[in-house]
Amino acid sequence: MGHNTITVRKVAGALGAEIGGVDLSQTLDDETIAAIRAAYVEHQVIFFRDQTLTPDQHLAFGRRFGPLNIHPYVKGMASHPEIMEIIKEPSDKLNFGGGWHSDMSFLETPSIGSILYAVQVPEWGGDTLFASQAAAYDALSDGLKVTLGTLNAVHSAGKEYSAKGASAQKRSSMVVAEAEGLAGEFVHPVVKVHPETGRKALYVNPAFTMHIDGWTRKESKPLLDYLFEHSRQEAFTCRFAWQAGSLAFWDNRSVWHYALNDYPGQRRHMRRVTVDPR
Repeated sequence: MGHNTITVRKVAGALGAEIGGVDLSQTLDDETIAAIRAAYVEHQVIFFRDQTLTPDQHLAFGRRFGPLNIHPYVKGMASHPEIMEIIKEPSDKLNFGGGWHSDMSFLETPSIGSILYAVQVPEWGGDTLFASQAAAYDALSDGLKVTLGTLNAVHSAGKEYSAKGASAQKRSSMVVAEAEGLAGEFVHPVVKVHPETGRKALYVNPAFTMHIDGWTRKESKPLLDYLFEHSRQEAFTCRFAWQAGSLAFWDNRSVWHYALNDYPGQRRHMRRVTVDPR
């Protein structure tokens, strides 16, 4: 399948594009993968519809972009540990990923992207919001950009995956370990430069950024709160309405996301693989 069969339709001003004309269950040639990667890098999150993927096919597609991560706190599929099954049963009150965050920023070497596939979706609700942290950075004043460029921030899974953290809450169909006392702390620049585009983006998020490196948490809070509020402005976002067989592939280096929890009493079943840098 050649790359000239692919269509790219932009879905919002700041980020997001829907890709058509490709069957991800097939073994794709290098030109097609290069075209998908170019769209992913340009639009930061890309969406596919009407896909039918087995776990092996999901893994095969992910591996075309880099090695795959095994989540340190969420147990993957027994036969495919790289695949997280993200399931909310009708009886579950909390959902996984229900808050603005960037996947895996709490690792020493964070992931570059996540590929989420919809197995079963609720009759209504369950959309995902995405926010471009590159657009958020671009909208800052020149003076604040200079200041932020001198700063690093400390990231950790310790809060989100603690006993009281939303991600560690007991769920009927997911095995999530508590990270309290186990999670390390890792320092990343507050402004990340994308290695493929050179575009700058904010790299802090409410779930995993603890404080500015060298600052106390109290000192850090006003600046981080401002950045968190700024970074989720409507102008920087897009929204994806899932259907069974939909797939989203987003760039964790420059994108936040938020899984909405607005479908009480319904089941939602997603599968995610996470791509590490080569």
